[in-house]
Amino acid sequence: MALKTDAVGKSWPAYEYEVGREKIREYAQVMEIENPVHFDAEAAKAAGYRGIVAPPMFVVVYAAGAMGPVLFDPDVAMNFAAMVHGGQEFEWGEPVISGDLITTTTTCKDIYPKDGKGFYVFETESKNQNGDLVCKATWTNIVRGIEE
Repeated sequence: MALKTDAVGKSWPAYEYEVGREKIREYAQVMEIENPVHFDAEAAKAAGYRGIVAPPMFVVVYAAGAMGPVLFDPDVAMNFAAMVHGGQEFEWGEPVISGDLITTTTTCKDIYPKDGKGFYVFETESKNQNGDLVCKATWTNIVRGIEE
């Protein structure tokens, strides 16, 4: 299979996600995080936050809606049967708090072949309702069986 690179440089429409306190609590419970700032508003405020704080990796929840359409875009043309997770990198900004409205945009930074595999590199930028960056992330997927 030949690698299609039409999506390089392409950006997709922004996705909005309103952060709920129950989603934060559920995420923290599943991840076995016990810090009270993720469960109790008073504990969070005592620690200097505006409210219940989302754990940093909650980014996978609020950014998922921005990444979904990207992966299924015909310009990307990703073969899911041969795809594996390649990696993630994050730059954290303002903490995400219950009640925040997070807007995430996605851009395809690169698609390139290497050693018979296709590397698909996407970047998301997530900002809160005040325009403050909460997370800039790089997501890499690898597809096996690519012709160079």
